[in-house]
Amino acid sequence: MSVKQVLIVGGGMVGAACAIKLAKQGMQVCVIEQQVIDPQAVLQSEQVDIRVSAINRFSEQLLDELGAMPALRQNRIAPYTQLEAYEDKPEQLLFDCQELGASHLGHLVENKLLQAALWAQFEQYDIKVCSPEGPALQLLQTSQGATLIYEHEQFECDLIIAADGGRSRIRQLAGIGVTGWQYQQHCMGILIKLDAPQQTKTWQQFKPSGPIAFLPMQYPYANLIWYDEGAKLKQLQQLDKAALKKQIEAHFFTLPGDFEIETAAVFPLARQHANTYIGRRVTLIGDAAHTINPLAGQGVNLGFKDVDALAKALADTSANLAGALVHYQRTRRTDNLLMMSMMDACYFGFSNSLSPLKHLRNLALTAANKAGPIKKQVLKHAMGGIT
Repeated sequence: MSVKQVLIVGGGMVGAACAIKLAKQGMQVCVIEQQVIDPQAVLQSEQVDIRVSAINRFSEQLLDELGAMPALRQNRIAPYTQLEAYEDKPEQLLFDCQELGASHLGHLVENKLLQAALWAQFEQYDIKVCSPEGPALQLLQTSQGATLIYEHEQFECDLIIAADGGRSRIRQLAGIGVTGWQYQQHCMGILIKLDAPQQTKTWQQFKPSGPIAFLPMQYPYANLIWYDEGAKLKQLQQLDKAALKKQIEAHFFTLPGDFEIETAAVFPLARQHANTYIGRRVTLIGDAAHTINPLAGQGVNLGFKDVDALAKALADTSANLAGALVHYQRTRRTDNLLMMSMMDACYFGFSNSLSPLKHLRNLALTAANKAGPIKKQVLKHAMGGIT
C-alpha cells in the first residue's frame, strides 16, 4: 500500500487521536484545523469545560497508547464505577464494575482537556497543523492521490480523512450523502459545583418529557443533562441562576447534595449516518461518519473505535488502498449502526407516558438487572470490550 502522506481535516478529539495513531505507524500527517490551541495552556487552565465525554475502557487503552492518558490522569478526570438506569426508582438497572472484577467502568473528562492532551503529542511525532483561510473549495481524487483546494492554498496527499464533524465539508465535497433526522427534543447541559464528596456513580432517569442524567466530574464539579422540548429548555436557559436552580431541584430528585450553577448550554439533537464512509481517496471518521443520540455518552468512543479500525486497515501492507478502506468500512459501519439503533430504541421507548409501555419498561429494567451473564455481556460492550 502506498499511503505515506495523510491529510486529516479536523483536529478535535477523534481527528487528533487519528493523527497520532497514523504518525506512530510512520505516515506523514498534516492536520487542518481552524481553531488552533495551545495544549499546555489548556491543560493548565482552571476554567472547566461544560462539554464532557464518558470514555470507556477501550478508549482509555487507546489514549494510553497515544500518550494522552498520563496528562489526563494529572488533570481533572473522574473515574466512574457504577452506571444506573431507571424510570420510577433508583437501582432498577445497576451496572457495577465489581461484577466484572474491574476497578472502574470508565472516566469522565472534559472535551477540551482530552483534545489538549492529544495535541500535546503532536510535536513528538512531527505532526503539522495548518489553518487555511475559509472553507475548502474543491476536492480532487485520482488514482495517484488527492488534492484539497482552498482559496489561497492547496494540499496534496495520498489520503484525506474527514474528521470535521457532523456538518463535514469534506463529506459534502466528496459527494457523500447522509440519512438521518432531527430529534424533536433538545438537550441542556448544566455545569454545577456540587457540595458533596467525590461521586463515582453516573445515572440516567427516563421521564416522559425525556431523560435526565448525572455525570460526576472531578470534585467539586458535575454535569447535568436535561432532555426536553427545545422551546422549554431555551426558556430555562434565560432564567437567572436562582430561578434555574429551583427548576433543577424540582426535576432532579436524587442529587447527592446542594449545588451552585456554573453555566448552561442548549443544543439540538440529531441522528445522522453517512451513506458510505469511503471514497476513492477519502474516508470519514467520528461525527463526519455518524452522529448518535448522546444518551449514553458513546459518541467519542465510537469515534475512537473508528480510529483504531482505520489504522489497522491501513497498516495491512498486503492490501491496496481501496481494499483497506472497504475493510475499514465493513468493520465499523455495522457496529456504529447497531449502537445508534440501540440508543434510539431506549430513547423512543422511554420518552412517553403510555401506561402499558410503562409497565413493560419497568418489567424489562428489573429483568435486565437480574439477567446475570447477559447483563455482564452488555456491561463488557459498554466498556468497549475491555475489562
